Amino acid sequence: MTLMELWFTEEHTKNVRFSIKVDKQLVSRQGDFQRIDVFETKEFGKVLTLDGFLMVTEKDEFIYHEMITHVPMAVNPDIKKVLVIGAGDGGTIRELTRYEKVERIDMVEIDREVVAVCKEYLPQTACKLEDERVHIHYEDGLKFVRKPVNEYDLIIVDSTDPFGPGEGLFTKEFYGNCFKALTERGILINQHESPYYENDLKAMQRAHKHIKSAFPISTVYQMHIPTYPSGHWLFGFASKGLSPTKDLNAEKWNGLGLKTKYYNTNLHLGAFALPNYVMELLEESSL
Repeated sequence: MTLMELWFTEEHTKNVRFSIKVDKQLVSRQGDFQRIDVFETKEFGKVLTLDGFLMVTEKDEFIYHEMITHVPMAVNPDIKKVLVIGAGDGGTIRELTRYEKVERIDMVEIDREVVAVCKEYLPQTACKLEDERVHIHYEDGLKFVRKPVNEYDLIIVDSTDPFGPGEGLFTKEFYGNCFKALTERGILINQHESPYYENDLKAMQRAHKHIKSAFPISTVYQMHIPTYPSGHWLFGFASKGLSPTKDLNAEKWNGLGLKTKYYNTNLHLGAFALPNYVMELLEESSL
């Protein structure tokens, strides 16, 4: 008797593939914008993919969502109004709702179907989308951010990769509008891709170049996410005046007593200490 094995495989480059053994496929839907699949796996729990690209796994999602959220919140724990672009799985929203001082979260997600699937199959991340402070707007984030002026204390761009539905969120125009939408102490956090493989690092350089042209303070920080290409991942930190390290309010953040699995204020400082090759790539992007 031959046992059939089912594997999910993502092509990280033409020469590198990443595979996870699948127990069963829970859902497969073709939405208006992308194909949405959820798999059950032994190693990573439930796994969400969009157009064949891995977005979220239950096992390591905490790394991504803690680092995209707690880094800016520790620099300014008084943030009250937040705009989140993307984030259909709800993990970033879950982390933001842990802060009592946050009064309003506008979440702009282009694909209603992603939110519906995650509510049904990924309650681990989607558990706070019904919070009364959360207002979901099903529209294009590129268009949404053109309107507000001096309105948000924090903008988090929790987008997919810079092609398909997420392509417009990596442009100079978009980041310029983010600057306009932020308050004087406003912070922008951007999903910044990986510095390792050729296509990813070029997308990272383009994003950094565009953000640096719009913001007086622009840098990146790193984390290790096992299921993302190369495992080495970056987020961008940009602001009108706050430094991610000098203005870190560790005492106040630690006083909140939030329990985290990855983030801490010592790691916060270390995350901005980058390898030489990454610093060189960032310098190249500025030329």
